[in-house]
Amino acid sequence: MLDPVIRTDRLTRYFNRRAVVRDLSLGVPRGQVTALLGLNGAGKTTTIRIIMGLLRPTRGRCEVLGQNSSGLSPEARMRIGYMVEGHYLYPGMRVSECAKFQRAGYSRWNDAQFDQIVSHFGISQSTHVAHLSRGQRAGVCLALVLAPDPELLVLDDPALGLDPVSRRALNETLVEFAADGQRTVLLSSHLLDDVERIADRVMLMIDGRLQVDTTLDDFRDRVTGYVLEADVVDPDRVAAIPGLIEARRLGCRLHLTVADADEETSAAVERLQGSSVESIDLPFTDSVLAWLSRSRQQQSFLGRKRTGEHA
Repeated sequence: MLDPVIRTDRLTRYFNRRAVVRDLSLGVPRGQVTALLGLNGAGKTTTIRIIMGLLRPTRGRCEVLGQNSSGLSPEARMRIGYMVEGHYLYPGMRVSECAKFQRAGYSRWNDAQFDQIVSHFGISQSTHVAHLSRGQRAGVCLALVLAPDPELLVLDDPALGLDPVSRRALNETLVEFAADGQRTVLLSSHLLDDVERIADRVMLMIDGRLQVDTTLDDFRDRVTGYVLEADVVDPDRVAAIPGLIEARRLGCRLHLTVADADEETSAAVERLQGSSVESIDLPFTDSVLAWLSRSRQQQSFLGRKRTGEHA
């Protein structure tokens, strides 16, 4: 990857004896929207806090805009817009006062940009923060991080709790921000429909490790689904399917999700001896959920015993 805006090398972070981030090596390409996905507790927020220099790694290295994230200069920080989870603002301030307070910390500030985003969310700048809805607070936070015209935008679950209209406004704003190919977005989100609309690249974290790092189109192309009609199957044969991501039983059907399926994969599925086998195209959301479910074995077919199944 040429000229990544963010680069980590074997990044690891322990809290006491628990590794929350493990040997994380990734690169966030310039001029794209990259989505960092994972279940709660997967290590996404910890990774973002290390990127922003708010946590030091236990070992490994993280570079942002060419600098070690543990020692980002004030000039580098001015090139980054960071929106934390929760949309925190001072409740006693008016929206206009929030802008004045934020403006004081930056050498550049685009009043027109701030006004446009706040207006996009239907907010009057004379309104007190305490009287804003959650969606409106998110809109103000987004305006505050975009008004300094950052080169890099880092968003930790920015759409948390937003209504559909506010989510659409957020997505539209992010698309416009990255449209020129010069500015970069790293986005953590659980809203997979939104990710599919705006992301160029997806990264999946499971238990602190990076399991997927590729373009959105490549991810969709490389994940295949199979539906098998079968009352009883041998779990060992299921586990032996090349590239198996997940196996789930719904009624008398076994749903398989496989990465990089080929002729060997098809032959292994046929050996399960179901009454019928169908290859299906999986929606992006289902493909992501299949990957993430790997850390929740109690929800998968292979993690449960059913009457008539082999031990």
